[in-house]
Amino acid sequence: MKKYFLIVVFFLVGETLCFSQQKKELKKDSIKTQIIEVETAYNPKIAEANKIKEKPTIALIDKRKKRKLIYAIFSAPVASTFIPKSGVAKQINIGVKERVYNNFLALGYGNFNTPYLETYLHNYTRFQTEFGFSAKYIASIDNISNTVLDSDFSNLNAAVFYKKETRHFDWKVTVSGAQNNYNWYGINPVNFNENILNNIKENQNYNSLNIKGDINFFDSYLENSELLLSYFSDANKSAEYIFKLETDLELPLSFINRNLNTLTIDTKVEYLSGAFENNYIDLNNVNYSLFTLAIKPEYTFAIGGFHYKLGVNFFAAFDTENEVNHFLMYPNIQIQKSLMKERLTVYAGVFGDLQTNSYQKYSEQNPFISPTQFITQTNQKYNAFLGLSGLFHKKLSYSISLNAKEEQDKPLFVKNYSKSDGSTDNNNGAPIKGYEYGNSFSVVYDDVKTLTIEAEAAYEISRNFLISSDIKFDNFSLTREAFAWNLPNLQATLSGNYASKKWYAGTSIFLIGTRKEISYSGNSFNRNGNINVNAFVDVNLNGGYHFSDKFTAFVKMNNVLNNSYERFSNFNVQGFQILGGLTYKFDF
Repeated sequence: MKKYFLIVVFFLVGETLCFSQQKKELKKDSIKTQIIEVETAYNPKIAEANKIKEKPTIALIDKRKKRKLIYAIFSAPVASTFIPKSGVAKQINIGVKERVYNNFLALGYGNFNTPYLETYLHNYTRFQTEFGFSAKYIASIDNISNTVLDSDFSNLNAAVFYKKETRHFDWKVTVSGAQNNYNWYGINPVNFNENILNNIKENQNYNSLNIKGDINFFDSYLENSELLLSYFSDANKSAEYIFKLETDLELPLSFINRNLNTLTIDTKVEYLSGAFENNYIDLNNVNYSLFTLAIKPEYTFAIGGFHYKLGVNFFAAFDTENEVNHFLMYPNIQIQKSLMKERLTVYAGVFGDLQTNSYQKYSEQNPFISPTQFITQTNQKYNAFLGLSGLFHKKLSYSISLNAKEEQDKPLFVKNYSKSDGSTDNNNGAPIKGYEYGNSFSVVYDDVKTLTIEAEAAYEISRNFLISSDIKFDNFSLTREAFAWNLPNLQATLSGNYASKKWYAGTSIFLIGTRKEISYSGNSFNRNGNINVNAFVDVNLNGGYHFSDKFTAFVKMNNVLNNSYERFSNFNVQGFQILGGLTYKFDF
C-alpha cells in the first residue's frame, strides 16, 4: 500500500512542478466582479428529494471556461415530511435584486416544535482576500404520531473558509463539520411488549469533519487542484477516513497543429478507510480499505455542426483489506447536433465509471442504516444514453431521453431482521442493540441492468411565473435479488414558481411509486417473501413577502395533504408541517 501511495505522490508532485514552470503570463484586470454562491447543508424534507439525474449533462462547447460563482440565499426549510434525510436545499428568492448583500440571518419556527436558524457571513478586503462563515440548525423536537420510540431529529452544520487571490492563481481553505441526530424508530409495536420497548436505545448520532483546499491557476497547464481530508463517525464506535486529491490539466495541442484544441486530463487519487465494531450477524468487526487512482483524458472538437467528446477513463483500484486489485478502462464518448437552432438538439453517448461507496454516503441516503456494513465499489460498466431537447415558441422547453446502464455491485437498501421475538432484549447471551429490532437497514449488492425513460418540460407562463414537470420510468433487471429493493419504478414531479417585486410563491408535488421490501420469517435472517411499500403523493407550498431589500417574511408548508405514508418500511413520516420566520440581509 505504501508503495502505491508513494508512487502516486511523486507522480503528482512532479507533474505539478513541470506544468507550473510552463504557465503563461497574462495581464488581469485590476477590478473584478465576483459573485458568491452560498451553499448550505440540507435540511431533511420531501420537497428536496429531487430525482438523481441519470444522464450526463451535455456541454461540449467551452467546457473548460472558468465558472462564475452565483450569490443566492436559500429559503428557510421545514422539518422532514417523511424521514430525516440529506440532500440539496431548494432555492427560493428571498430578496429584491436591486442590491446584493454579503450576509444574512434567518430565524423561524414551526409545528412539531421545530426551531430553525441559518446564517451566512462574508467579507472581503481590497487586497483580494475573502473569508466567510455559515451555519444552519434545524430540529424536530416532537415525535411523529403513532410512533412508540423517539422519532425526533436535529441537524447542525457549520463551515468557515478563507480565500486569497494572487496574480497567477487563487486558493481557498474550507473547514466544515456537521452533527446529525436520528432515531431507529421504525418498528411494529404489536410484536413487542412494553418492557422491551422501554429498554430499546434507538438513538444514532452522525458526526463529520472536513478540511478542503482548492487552488485554481489562471493561465497554466495545471488548471485546478482540490485536496479533501474527511472524518466521519457515529454513536456506535464506527469511524471512516477519506483522503482525496483531484487535479485537472489542460494540454494545448497547437504545437502539433494550430487547428487542434486543448486536451484535458482529470486525475484523482482517493483513499477510503473505515471500521465497524461488528457486523449484523455476529460480533466480528468489519474493516475496509480502498485505494483508487483515476486518469481521465478527453478531447472535444466540432466538425460540420456536430460536437464531439472523445475520452477514456482509466482506473486502478486496490482493495487492500481483501487483497483484490482491479485495472479498468471505460469509454467516455459524447456527440450532439443542434437542429433548427435552439428548437431541437439531439445527443448520444456512452461512458463508464468506478464509484466509491462509503458509510457517510449511505447514511445521507438512508439515516436508518445500521453500523454493520460491508463497503465496496460499484463498477458502472457502461451508461449509454440517447435523447433530444429544445424549445417551442421560446416559452416551452423539453427534454426526452432513453438511458441504459449496467452496474456491478449496485447498492440496495434492505430491512434488517429482528433479533428479538418481542419478549427479550438478549440474543444468545449478548444484549440486543438499538438497531437490531428490525428497525434498521443494511446494504446488499447486486449486478443490475437499468433501462430508463425520462421526460422533462418547463413552461414560462410569464416573466414572473414558471411551471415545470418531470416523469421517470425505471425497469430493473437483477442477477441475484428478486427485486430492486426500495427503488421505485415510477417517479414524477410537478413544480411552479411565481415571483414579483414584493411577493413570491412556489409549489412542489412529488409522486413516488410502489417499492418492494424484504420480509422475514420470525426473528431470523430467513426470508419468507416480500412486502409492498405503498406509493405516495406529497404536496408542498412556500411563499413570502419582501418588506424591503433587507427584510423578508417567509412561510413553508410540507405534506399539505397530511398524508401518513412510509418512505421506508415502518418509518412513517410527519404529517402537515408549517414553518414561518424572517430573513434579514445586511453588510458590515
